[in-house]
Amino acid sequence: MGRFRGGLRCIKYLLLGFNLLFWFFTCLLVIFAAEVTTGVFAFIGKGVAIRHVQTMYEEAYNDYLKDRGKGNGTLITFHSTFQCCGKESSEQVQPTCPKELLGHKNCIDEIETIISVKLQLIGIVGIGIAGLTIFGMIFSMVLCCAIRNSRDVI
Repeated sequence: MGRFRGGLRCIKYLLLGFNLLFWFFTCLLVIFAAEVTTGVFAFIGKGVAIRHVQTMYEEAYNDYLKDRGKGNGTLITFHSTFQCCGKESSEQVQPTCPKELLGHKNCIDEIETIISVKLQLIGIVGIGIAGLTIFGMIFSMVLCCAIRNSRDVI
């Protein structure tokens, strides 16, 4: 029980000895780092993500051509998600194509287009929110310094 009270006293000292706004600033700094990291990785890792999804599609496509029942569910999911059908032509995989799709759309190209746009959007939003977080960090540090200065006056 004594160790528990000692731990609570330590936490009390940390929270009151340093200002709570300082801890708020520290949390915002960690969040800022995570947002910037997400934004940067969305821009940098875009090519790797596109290649990975295209490879998954090609494997499911080839499995379906070898055995009509094996990659059926995967191809249906790819085709309905990306609103495309097949690679060069859609005749071989026509049963897995969406019914509302008119004409042929190359899935490899659609995967690249859609994932590129979505990851770019994620990167822009992450870096934009990180910019707003900077204002919160500045505001919390200004308040922290103002409270410390007002404590010295009293």
